[in-house]
Order: sequence, then structure tokens, then C-alpha cells
Amino acid sequence: MLIKSIDPIAVVLPMRKPVIMAGEEVRRAENVLVRIETDDGSVGWGEAAAAPTMTGETLESLVAAVHLLAAALKGRAADDIDGALLAMRHRLYGNNGAKAAIEIALHDVVGKSAGLPVHALLGNKRHSRIPLLGTIAGGDRDSEQEDAAMKKSAGITAYKIKVGLGTPEADAARTRAICDGLGPGMMISADANQGFTAEEAIRYLQAVQDKGLHVLEQPVMADDLSGMARVAAAAGNIAIAADEGIHSLDDIRRHHALNAARAASLKAIKLGGLRALVAAGRLCDELGIMVNVSCKTGESSIACAAALHAALVMPNIAYALTLTHGGLAADVTAQPIPIVRGHVESLDRPGLGIDIDENAVSRYRVEIAARMRTPLPHTASTVERPA
Repeated sequence: MLIKSIDPIAVVLPMRKPVIMAGEEVRRAENVLVRIETDDGSVGWGEAAAAPTMTGETLESLVAAVHLLAAALKGRAADDIDGALLAMRHRLYGNNGAKAAIEIALHDVVGKSAGLPVHALLGNKRHSRIPLLGTIAGGDRDSEQEDAAMKKSAGITAYKIKVGLGTPEADAARTRAICDGLGPGMMISADANQGFTAEEAIRYLQAVQDKGLHVLEQPVMADDLSGMARVAAAAGNIAIAADEGIHSLDDIRRHHALNAARAASLKAIKLGGLRALVAAGRLCDELGIMVNVSCKTGESSIACAAALHAALVMPNIAYALTLTHGGLAADVTAQPIPIVRGHVESLDRPGLGIDIDENAVSRYRVEIAARMRTPLPHTASTVERPA
């Protein structure tokens, strides 16, 4: 079974309501779907969200990267996924979202061909039912408390409050109000999305100690490990988590070595695919780091199914699974992944276990112009050098 074609499809999907976080407001979901077809007519699908503040990738750059990577993969055996990952690495530096979308599609088509769910291609299933994390990101205290109450009544037991939106004291007041409203027995985290300085994060933590908050995610800039370590040292019983700062296994090791994080939010688009995502989860378990497996805000049931399959084989999902398809007003699958009482069940059909609605894909597709690539000359005589 050889790879015949790899096509990027840019889509813009409507959100039920805007998601407001530090440095970004997601009012519509801009994602790239990848459709892989093999020489026997089998089809697999993958997805990655544009995430300029997290991976540096935009809708346009994702499409361009998939086109570039496709040239290195066409004609290869679809089931040689490790070989495909190596070929992509040699072809293009970084661009982990584009690589993840392709790798997810390869798992989907190989799983369908073999009659196996994607999680069976990734390892032994350790879970059959996983709790979901509900995001609270309105910025308005009354609407947030209503949202939290609605999620609690729906069975959600894990929460993430978006902070870094105002002063640390204002964010702390919002956090305390939500924690009080949810009551005991809930897993509550806050996510600053790099929106605090170290000093602001410490002020926030001092104002929410012993109020029911368990985790503060990415309080400072992703590359500020010393700032993360300072915040972690002052965090008391609240675990500091890294998100935007984790793009590789080495990033996990660095945070651990510096005591800069006791938790990590892991995403396929940051790590470059499902195999790297699972490897990161296993490393976190070895190091005693709590794990949240997450999709980027606005990803559809394609990326969410992929994240679920990875989570099913991980040993440690300490602060839940974040699926974001529920925030979309329209999905690209015939049936979105079902959520029952705040939990999601294992998908055990072949491949990703979802059915693509190609009419919906066409409806929300946007055209991104592909640049024609002209080979550049490589002779020294063609290179102009300054005098």
C-alpha cells in the first residue's frame, strides 16, 4: 500500500462562542485537514490547527509545509510511519503541526487497512473511558460562573480557567469565585497562556492558595525556564504546568531538571504527531510529571479523535483530556465524538473511528494559493556577494 497523494485542505470553522485567552481571541477555527490516498484507494485524514503563538504556524504556512512534505512521501509505503517521520524531518525543519496532520492521516489509513483502531498502532490500551477537561474562558465573571455550573451539571469534573487576562488580583478574584461555585472534589486548573510575568504569577498564586486550584499552566513566556522555576518555587501546593514550553522530549527533561514544572499539557501539533505525543506521555510518567493531553482550541473531531487514541495508551492522564470539537458550531464529521456525562469512551473502530462529512469539508473549505516552486541554481557563480 503506497502513498498516492497527500492533499492539504484549509478550513475555517465557526465557533459556538469566542474563546478569550491571554494574547489571543479565537473567534473562528482555522485548521488544515490532510487527506492521504493510497494506491489501493484507501483514504486517511489528519488535522492541525493554525497556532501562530504556540507553533508559529498559520493557515498559509501549514498548507505550504504539507505541499513541501508531500513531495518527500509520495510513493512510500504508507505503513512505514517511522520512515515517513524521518523523511519529513530531513525535508523540513520544525513545522510540527503540518507533520502531525500528515502522521495522523497515515495512522488513520493504516489502521483502516489493517482493521485496527489507531490506539492499537500506538500501544496497549490502558483506558476505556477518560474524563474531559472543560475550559472556562469568557472573561466575564457572571457568564463564567454560569458556564461552570452548566458544565458541572453535565458531568464535567475537570476545569481550566483562562487567566492572564487582567491584573493578577482580578484574575484571582475570578478564580476564587469559580472554585467556590464548583465546590470540592473537582480538578481545577488555570491557564495563563504566557500572560504573566514571574512576579505577577506569584501574586496570583498567593491570592488563590488553598482556594481549590490544583494547577497553574504556563504562567510566563515559553522560553523563560528560570521564570517558570521561580514561580514553581513559590507555588506551594499548586502544581506549575508547562504547555507552550513543551515541543520535544528534551523540553520535558529541561523543565524537570530545573524544577520548573510538575505538570505538562501535551499536544500533537507541538510534538509532531501521535507517536511523539505518546512518547512524551510515557516520559512524563517516568519523571512523575502530571499529564493533560490536549487539542488546540477549535480543532475538529479529526484531531480530537487522534488525541483520544493517544490518551488511551498513556499511563498517566492526571488532569484529564482536553477535546475542543465541542466548542465548534459545525464539525467536519458525520457525527462528532460523543461526550457522555463529562467523559469520552474509547473509539474502537478501524482507523480514527470517525466518518468524514465531505460535504461539510467542502462547505468550510477556503482556498490558499500554492506557490509554484522553481528550483534554485546551486552554483557559486549565481550567488551575488557584497563587495
